[in-house]
Amino acid sequence: MKPPLSEKLRAWWWHRQALDGRLAGAAPSAVLEQTGWARSVGGVGPYLTLFARAGTSREAADRAVASLQIHELPSARGCTYVVPGSEFALALKAGESFSSADMKTAYKLGVTDQEVAKLSDAVLKALGKGPLDPEEIRAATGDAARHLGDEGKKKGMITTLPLALGRLQATGDIRRVPVNGRLDQQRYRYTLWQPNPLAKFKLSADEVETELARRYFAWTGPATLPEYQWFSALSAKAAKAAIEPLKLAPIEGGRLMLPEDREKFEAVQIPKQPQYALVSSIDGISLLRRDLASLAEAADLKRKFFAKVGGGGLLDLPSHGIFDRGRLVGLWEFDPESGSIAWTAFIARNKDLEKAVERTEQYVRAELGDARSFSLDSPKSRAPRIAALRQAAG
Repeated sequence: MKPPLSEKLRAWWWHRQALDGRLAGAAPSAVLEQTGWARSVGGVGPYLTLFARAGTSREAADRAVASLQIHELPSARGCTYVVPGSEFALALKAGESFSSADMKTAYKLGVTDQEVAKLSDAVLKALGKGPLDPEEIRAATGDAARHLGDEGKKKGMITTLPLALGRLQATGDIRRVPVNGRLDQQRYRYTLWQPNPLAKFKLSADEVETELARRYFAWTGPATLPEYQWFSALSAKAAKAAIEPLKLAPIEGGRLMLPEDREKFEAVQIPKQPQYALVSSIDGISLLRRDLASLAEAADLKRKFFAKVGGGGLLDLPSHGIFDRGRLVGLWEFDPESGSIAWTAFIARNKDLEKAVERTEQYVRAELGDARSFSLDSPKSRAPRIAALRQAAG
């Protein structure tokens, strides 16, 4: 008797995302190549991505960053991801068309392209003497950067310097380096990137979109075209053009997958024993497709933790997630005050589940110190969620 398609899909996504342990001990770059770029928003997402899949220590992840095996880059949709070294150029090119978005606001404030180009040259000259933080760059570039007054402040654009820094990052001329080497704290210095990873990159814009689609469907296919559109921020027409060369195979429910994966998908077996993993709220298993309904039981999504958005479905995890073979079975947050994980399960608690929680709890407490979802997340802002989880767990 065949299992329901929903269970088969979850088991397949679980396997493709390597949450089944198949990449235990693998290098951080290999994990990101096989399971997808890790969304980076100043929280612990990248660390938990690597720990949940390969057991990677924070120290090992930081070494990989320091040695440029992996790096945080502006990429798909213009958002920042931690990307493997083999795909730096592709990631930068995927984000290239979004790099000028801030200039639309800047134009309204009287900023010109020539002004930003001049400032960019000044930044490159300043960084020629060594890495600098934003204040040091501002001092070194002098009048080339200017304040945009009260109107700029209202629009969230205080000076012209971020425009130049953003442009130079997008073109691969400079990169930003975490001041203390950590991915979960947004304090950076900037340095020249030599050689520029884009220097020998030859793919056209259309080819970049197709290569991005190829990776996306390898990471999380079967997926729908609208799901890929969200990830890539392409129009429906452009997304269809991007996937056309891939000759994707259709799956029930309007989902598509790489044809070379179809036979493997049909043969996948749902593990008989539970396989628990604690992941971040922006882990690839949920964020790449943003379709919680496919990962959770309908009854679980009616719990008070979840809220529908604007007449649509449930998109994102409200807290960090606990999964078992692709199914969302619980939520968690870290409480730095007690040094423990507050969690609730949608299934009966058991020893293996408790061990999985304890393993992640020890990792966060000993190596990370906290588990912020994003840069502005704090123990204070998290307190209501922690209390709700503890209450639900009884």
